[in-house]
Amino acid sequence: MKSKIYSVVLLAVALASCFNKPVAEHQEELAESKLPYTAYSTDFELFAEADPFITGETANVLSHFTRLPDFKAVERGTITVRLAVNGKEVIQTLEKPTRKGIYSFDLKAETAGKGTLKFQISDENRAFELIVPNITVYASHDEAHKASEKTAIPRTNTTIFTKEQSWKVDFATDYPKSEPFGQIIKTTAQVQSALGDETIVSAKMNGMVVITGNGALEGKEVSKGQTLLFISGSELADNNMSVRYSEARNNLEKSKTDFDRATELAKDKIVSAKELLSLKNQYDNARAIFDNLTINFSISGQNVTSPGSGYIKQLFVKNGTYVEAGQPIATISQNKRLMLHAEVQQKYAPWLGSIVSANIRTIQDGQTFTLEQLNGKVLSFGKSANSDNFLIPVAFQIDNPGSFMAGGFVEMYIKTVSNTPALTVPNTSLLEEQGTFGVYVQVHPELFEKREVKIGATDGLRTEIKQGLGQQERIVTKGAILVKLAQATGTLDAHSGHVH
Repeated sequence: MKSKIYSVVLLAVALASCFNKPVAEHQEELAESKLPYTAYSTDFELFAEADPFITGETANVLSHFTRLPDFKAVERGTITVRLAVNGKEVIQTLEKPTRKGIYSFDLKAETAGKGTLKFQISDENRAFELIVPNITVYASHDEAHKASEKTAIPRTNTTIFTKEQSWKVDFATDYPKSEPFGQIIKTTAQVQSALGDETIVSAKMNGMVVITGNGALEGKEVSKGQTLLFISGSELADNNMSVRYSEARNNLEKSKTDFDRATELAKDKIVSAKELLSLKNQYDNARAIFDNLTINFSISGQNVTSPGSGYIKQLFVKNGTYVEAGQPIATISQNKRLMLHAEVQQKYAPWLGSIVSANIRTIQDGQTFTLEQLNGKVLSFGKSANSDNFLIPVAFQIDNPGSFMAGGFVEMYIKTVSNTPALTVPNTSLLEEQGTFGVYVQVHPELFEKREVKIGATDGLRTEIKQGLGQQERIVTKGAILVKLAQATGTLDAHSGHVH
């Protein structure tokens, strides 16, 4: 008796499951029947998830609007949607988003057929338009269900990264570029001050260096005419500048007196013209020597000043150092123009004549600049190898953006001209795993497929793709690592943050 009751219970459970299973499957089918629509303009990206359009029934169109090129959510503005099919339009206008970046429209199609969805965006007295073509309005649920089965998006090796997530981070997508991509020469360059950008300050007299305060420190900014240090010659027993100055002044006074006296005597023919000329010559020489000392020195010594604005790159003397006239004291650099001195292997010699640009990457912070951004140019390249290391020198001149330091080193990617096009992607879009490179290809703006690619050369900013990617496939160009993290967690809700 108990076994019969148990059998009846099992049968009831089985029957209940048979009846309940289609209901659950139908609910799942309804949830997955959302159709994704994507459209782009120069100013906006649209990603919409819509119920299938069925004649006489209301379909919800959950629309995500993203500003370009910064890929941030649209936070304000009036948007009007128009569903046009067979000459009939259904229109709805929303004055503000349901949630930041999200507008939820409800449209009831009146006739079946092919049509378009047109979104008109009004923001700050400007008007924009996004059009989604080939919209289908179905005549029945069965027709819509069969069509959705045919257009189902495969989810193999894909990752969901919602718009709400991408709006919060530095994220962007774009198409690969087909562009000429010639020989890339990767090397290291030393940063040097450009010719004419540095000035060496020299001593104009013999004496002892006197540095007071913080006037002369390496790295300190100085202005034109600013006193750097003082050279005193009064303490020297030999070649004392005070003695020389007194001697020059005495010689000038004596020669002037002799010349004035001879001038008066020459009027009475007591002094010959030849003797007068000789005395005048002595007087002129004494005056020239004294004037030179007066202009450049004081009795106590010489004030050494900066010849221009810049900073003290190098100081060659210390307090108390003895210097002679003409000896270098300091180097003043304007730090505006720099020279990059690179050396390349001899195998690249055939391409040096076709250098068109270069990308420069700073080692300390990893910033990359193009030669054009730095107002740079190629100065020269060697026609023979360096006898010290058998490398060929190449010189570039650039403006200093502030992060380059003379004496330091940078990485360089020297670019040569080529007529051969190549498919390239930004380096920020590439992900490496144990020597294998991949990118995330956009299926739609919330679904990304991980794709392995074969790479070629890189110029420091972009990398050549040899295999695995098409030119019309949109990829993640910023934030690829965040999509990878989302894939690794595997716990993201496909509709996290959405408003349904």
